[in-house]
Amino acid sequence: PVRIFVMGENRWRDESGWPLARAREERWFLHRDGLSPDAPADEPPDEYVYDPADPAPTVGGPTSLPGRMMRPSAGPLDQASVERRPDVLVYTSVALERPLEVTGPLTLVLHASTSGPDTDFVAKLCDVDEEGRSKILAEGLLRARYRHGFEQPEPVEPDRVDQYRIDLVATSNVFLPGHRIRLDVTSSSFPRFDRNANSGLPLGEDTAETLKPARQRVFHDASRPSHLILPVVPR
Repeated sequence: PVRIFVMGENRWRDESGWPLARAREERWFLHRDGLSPDAPADEPPDEYVYDPADPAPTVGGPTSLPGRMMRPSAGPLDQASVERRPDVLVYTSVALERPLEVTGPLTLVLHASTSGPDTDFVAKLCDVDEEGRSKILAEGLLRARYRHGFEQPEPVEPDRVDQYRIDLVATSNVFLPGHRIRLDVTSSSFPRFDRNANSGLPLGEDTAETLKPARQRVFHDASRPSHLILPVVPR
């Protein structure tokens, strides 16, 4: 048995197990103009340049930062300052007409390429309210060299499209009517996650001189449908 706190409705609830047996997986697909349960057709990829010398900062979320940084940098903070950066892709659904409960493990299946031999991909799930505040619910990261598992580190072939399964851990949140589901995709959340130098060097061997910008491309078309897997609880 587990007890969960359901955000949005802001109440505790007892359940008989985890993940919830009644939750069903829904795929929400990335599109050039947002996030939707409709699969994409032919769409061009989105791209950005990730520069490890200027990483996107950690703003909110389930951080484990030192005490002096925890209070201003943890919890359901507005992502507006991060989402304005040119190295952050933002995918947002239309406003919901009915409550949508998402409770359970979260996964992003991302079809992407990078110009470097290694890089990171970061995903954030956010709840956007009627005022436009984008509050972070969950965050996850995958280092590209571990895309086939932590036991099988493998360099990336530059500019080849690979599939990345990014674990955003879990959440329990009711997206209320008028709210929107948002997914942010970028390549850093520093200092929560150590920045990737894009060099492909063994861990711990990078220096300031080995930091290299990388061009990242995210694909969302019929043959490479990047999508967010949400555990939706019937209501």
